[in-house]
Amino acid sequence: MALLIFDCDGVLVDSEAIAEGVLLERLAAWLPDLSAEGEVRHALGMTTAAILDHLQGLSAHRLPDDALARIDAAIEARLAEELEAMAGVAEAIDGLDLPLAIVSNSSRRRVLASLANTGLDARLNQAPLFTAEQVAKPKPAPDVYLLAARSLDVAPDDCLVVEDSVSGTRAACAAGMTVIGFTGASHIEDGHATRLREAGAWVVLEHMTQLGDCVARWRQRRGA
Repeated sequence: MALLIFDCDGVLVDSEAIAEGVLLERLAAWLPDLSAEGEVRHALGMTTAAILDHLQGLSAHRLPDDALARIDAAIEARLAEELEAMAGVAEAIDGLDLPLAIVSNSSRRRVLASLANTGLDARLNQAPLFTAEQVAKPKPAPDVYLLAARSLDVAPDDCLVVEDSVSGTRAACAAGMTVIGFTGASHIEDGHATRLREAGAWVVLEHMTQLGDCVARWRQRRGA
């Protein structure tokens, strides 16, 4: 059985620019000796906790004890007001004829809220959801992707994954899956397609209207 797996943030919903904005605003106050923009952008796709740990290790300052909770609350408040589905993703999902799943480094609560806020829950309410909370090591480790394959009784090489981040691409590739890199989100900067290919992406697409063709090519490749 073939399975298409979506990452959520930066793939199904255009959320990463919102999360990045909140992080940079708070980190400018808490870790003023860092120029955090580049570090945050390259770390997107990792958990917020991992990003904070990494950046605190680069700074002479310490984060507040409740930094993670405060940032998560601020991100979720902005997502509730501003979040939009990725352009073309609803139509792309409607055109697919294979089982779907979602694998995210975000919390289950945030993913479900993002899908509900954008109306994608109506299309994806039957798609199994796997999140970083379910594994000891989140992306870029392959654990959450392997959990999805094992739980759904699908071989990893029968899984096609759509990922926007380097860490997510590395995770899915390490799990033995084929990755479509996606560069259509608003946070994507020049050169990201090259980084995704270097991380192991099979192809890179710029808009969700191209997804159906990519899936068809993958199926032909598997058949050959």
